[in-house]
Order: sequence, then C-alpha cells, then structure tokens
Amino acid sequence: MDITFLIAAIIAVLATVRVITCYHIMHALLYLVVSLLAVAVVLYTFGAPFMAILEIIIYAGAIMVLIIFFVMMLNLGLETVEHEKAWLRPRIWIVPGLFCLVLLGELLFLILQNRQPAAGIQVVSPKQVGMAMFGPYLIAVELVGILLMAGIVGAYHLGRQQGKTLHRFLENNLDT
Repeated sequence: MDITFLIAAIIAVLATVRVITCYHIMHALLYLVVSLLAVAVVLYTFGAPFMAILEIIIYAGAIMVLIIFFVMMLNLGLETVEHEKAWLRPRIWIVPGLFCLVLLGELLFLILQNRQPAAGIQVVSPKQVGMAMFGPYLIAVELVGILLMAGIVGAYHLGRQQGKTLHRFLENNLDT
C-alpha cells in the first residue's frame, strides 16, 4: 500500500473518532472538516481527483458552512459568549492544524510526483459522473435535493425567534 494512503486513512479515522468523542460542537465540526479533507486525499490517491475536489467543495465547504450557520442561528444567549471565546483558544487548533499540515504535505507530494493511477484503477471523468447522476439516478438526485430543502426549512424554523415573530403577527392583526 502507498504510504500517503495509510497516513491519510489514519488521520481520517483519528479525526472521525474525535468528532464522535468531542463534547463541544465547534470542536467536533473542526475535526469533521479535517476528516473530510483526509477522505479527499484518500480519493486522490486512488486516482479520482475530480471526486476529491467534489469532496472538498461539497462536504468540507458547503455543508460545514451550513452547519456553522445553523449553530449561529440558534443564538443561545449571553452565556454562550464565554463558550465561544473558549472555542477560539489557540491550543484547540493545534491538533487539527497539524493534521491539516500533514494532509497538505501529502497532497503537495502527490501533485508534484505527477504519477499515473495504479494499474486496474479507472479514472472517472466529470462527464461520466454527470451522465450517471442525471441518467439512471435522476430520481435519487431529485429526492436528495428535496431532502436538503426540507433540512433548510427545518433549520429556519428551529432557528427563528418565536418572540419577534409573534410580536409582528400581533401588530399586523391589530392594525387591520
């Protein structure tokens, strides 16, 4: 086995274990991003650079931003300000930062090495991914879109403030 695969796989497993065992949501999210980046490096070592980029853009980028916005929308009050200050201490970022540096080093090593995928591994082009997604799996893609939309609507309803909504509702009904 390739040493870059083993290092990325070990980092992915360790980061995922930390996601499960962390008590603070922001710590868990930080380790989840590291885990997703490690999975992207694993995909790259298997000769799937397009899937590795999709892993970074879709999961580590977009979905993590949505989760962070959801946590911000909850707005739990003044007592959480001290917790947020504790989350930003530099010692919290040391281990995830080291993991990311190792992954970055591996990725640079793989890119500069510029070697071809191992024998027997078929490279999948973006056109093939698109044809598969919008060909036989069209209904599954549409159902996932509907599921994501339901999640966004649910996050909105969980995060909105009931007092302000009720106050506006009462003002509008009293005026008419």
